[in-house]
Amino acid sequence: MTPTTDDAQRLIAARVALTQQIDRGSVVLSSRLAGAFLNVPRHPFVPVFYRRHDERFLPWRRSDGDAEAWLDAVYADDSLITEVAGIHAEDAAPEGLPGVPTSSSTAPSLMADMLDALDVNEGDEVYEAGTGTGYNAGILCFLAGDRHVTTVDRTSALTDKARPRLGSVGFTPRVVHGDAARDFPGDATYDRIIATASVRRVPPAWLARLRPGGIMVVPLKGALAGGMVARLTKLPDGTAAGHVLHTPAAFMPLRSGPEQPAPAALVPDGPRTDAEVSSRVLDDWTFSFFAELHLPPGLVRTYGTNDEGLHVTTLYDPADGSAARIDDVPEGPPQVTSTGPRDLWGPVESAHRLWRELQRPRREWFLIEVTPTEQSLRYTAPDGRVHRWPLPPAAGAGPRA
Repeated sequence: MTPTTDDAQRLIAARVALTQQIDRGSVVLSSRLAGAFLNVPRHPFVPVFYRRHDERFLPWRRSDGDAEAWLDAVYADDSLITEVAGIHAEDAAPEGLPGVPTSSSTAPSLMADMLDALDVNEGDEVYEAGTGTGYNAGILCFLAGDRHVTTVDRTSALTDKARPRLGSVGFTPRVVHGDAARDFPGDATYDRIIATASVRRVPPAWLARLRPGGIMVVPLKGALAGGMVARLTKLPDGTAAGHVLHTPAAFMPLRSGPEQPAPAALVPDGPRTDAEVSSRVLDDWTFSFFAELHLPPGLVRTYGTNDEGLHVTTLYDPADGSAARIDDVPEGPPQVTSTGPRDLWGPVESAHRLWRELQRPRREWFLIEVTPTEQSLRYTAPDGRVHRWPLPPAAGAGPRA
């Protein structure tokens, strides 16, 4: 249906308001990036998305009543959940479903921060890992030119939907159904690589396919919520180096390789010992990225409230069966119950002590180095001492000074 003049003006006003909202935040938009958000509409890429209602996610369409509220939600600076438990919002029944979100449209301000770091120029060859809705790919098409953009997603339902949506706004990039950590067209190389899903470490193929002088922007995240976004530049020797952006980012993990069932957390039972700090420190995004450097790569974390309504966290490492449960109690220090061959909570407490000793360093003060064989995060303290952590850390590893 052809939009009316009022509809067209309302949609333009919505894009202008969103661009102004982004610019008023922590991202100072360049004229080209502002032009991208002004010219690429968001609503064609999220015709249906979920909104949470109690314990269920309900699909929301513009035709479901209040069209103005729907449009306000689309052009708010918020992430929009588009898939829950593998069910896309467009395919969900009206009564919705319970489950865990598995895909979303990223908050535009975070998109802008990452795209600003990527520094895309017209004619740059760009590879996007994680097509999702296609909205970020549309912005990349505006910046680089659509014939220079390749976007890859493992979920065929997403690529099949993104392709015509991109076409509806005038873009025809290469949209590929495949494993974004491994699948590249032929022997192509790229000036820019960006991921819209998190990884524990930079996939080797991304480093290999990035041209010398090229830039890569990658979210790094493990079991905890407060992930990092790294900006790396490919060096002439084939390595890459850069820094961590200031913005926390809790992207959903990139699906790569054979599908593995999610391990169920083991809840230990046994004698308790006193903890130095509450497990609530893991919910502090200013610390959780640092804690992640001290945790095993396959760690599973669950959290909630215990029988007394107080905070409880369970840590479980399926690699060797080690587990720890940390309970807040009404009075006195939190209590730790552990089982298995390794102590999972001790390294978190050690990390918290070190973080405090280093005067709570911010994530943007860390540098990252990537080679074909090693990846590490580095922090230089005011006294000149250099601390390094491998990505992902070996079990029980601490910094190398």
